[in-house]
Parts: sequence; structure tokens; C-alpha cells
Amino acid sequence: MAKAKILIADDDVTLMDMYKLRLEAEDFEVITAEDGEQAIAEIRKEKPDLVLLDIMMPKINGLDVLAELKKDEHFKNIPVIMLTALIQDVTKVKSLMTGADDYLMKSEVMPGEVIQKVNQVLAASKKKPQ
Repeated sequence: MAKAKILIADDDVTLMDMYKLRLEAEDFEVITAEDGEQAIAEIRKEKPDLVLLDIMMPKINGLDVLAELKKDEHFKNIPVIMLTALIQDVTKVKSLMTGADDYLMKSEVMPGEVIQKVNQVLAASKKKPQ
């Protein structure tokens, strides 16, 4: 079976590299993007199975990347987990209303929990009709 492909979009390169290593250790193929513009380009090129998306990024923020993704017929079914430092409820509500599958705060989750959530969301997305 082919490895699930995960895109991590985060301008915190240290954090992104840590998640990349953890996800690769779990047998995922991992692509990275350091800003929103690069994230959109990589999503279009690679069509990942899931996106881990930060909100506060240069060029295009994560909420705008999410909105762009969800309005595109080819990419709207790709599950997105927001992984962010922002803790305002309004940002969480906006993310979920825009189509994010989940919203995790970096300060409140351990890498193992993020990987568990990735597996849950991927499993759920495989059951959804496309």
C-alpha cells in the first residue's frame, strides 16, 4: 500500500522538521512548505492525503490557504488539521467553519498526539464519499 502523503506548512522550520521526522518514522511521506504561497503550490503539485497547516505564516496565512483549498473542486476533500499557536476561540471557529477537520494548539499537544490525530483524520477521510 502506498504511503499516505502529508504536507506540513509552518514557518517555524525547527518545529516543521521535528514533525517531518516523527511522521516519516510513522511511515508517512512528508512534504514541507514554509509559507502559505508555497503550501498552495505544493498542494496543487503533490495532492497530499492530509495537510497540517499553521495559521501565522508569511505571504498567505493559513486561514486563506484553507479557504483557497476548500473552494477548489480538485482539493476541497483533502483533510486539513490546523496546528497553530493561536488560541483565540474565534480563530478556531473560523478554521472549522472554513472546512478544517480539526484545530490543535501547538502549546497543548505533544507530537505523539498530533500523529494520533493525523491517523484519526486520515481514517475518517477514507470513509467519506468523495
